Amino acid sequence: MSEGEKDLTGIGELQALLGRGTEFEGKLIFQGRVRIDGTLRGSVFSEDVLILGPSADVQADVEVGTLIVRGGSLKGDVTAHRLVEIYAPAKVRGDIRTNQLFLDKGVTFEGNCSLLEDAEAAPETPESAAEEASADE
Repeated sequence: MSEGEKDLTGIGELQALLGRGTEFEGKLIFQGRVRIDGTLRGSVFSEDVLILGPSADVQADVEVGTLIVRGGSLKGDVTAHRLVEIYAPAKVRGDIRTNQLFLDKGVTFEGNCSLLEDAEAAPETPESAAEEASADE
């Protein structure tokens, strides 16, 4: 693999793996790449990559940089600051907020999807411009 390519789904650089038959309840906070093939209940926070495998059973609100769902089921709201990819036969129930979304043919998705607003791209309101001008004086 060349330097420019990223393997977002490979297991080669996993920081943690919750394998099939594993159960976790609580708040999962991590850096790097984590794959879940077991059961997780609670919440997940990271700026990096979360991968849900074919046997994953997740009931959690998820806030990550990238979410890749390779199957299994996810019930909970998702905020992914970069990307969400969902592949058949995954089942996702909950609202998704992200910059990019890919849904494979055959995915079951129940919820709403909205694009995150880029704070830098948001137009400046007249009120905020007036506040900044008065602060400069």
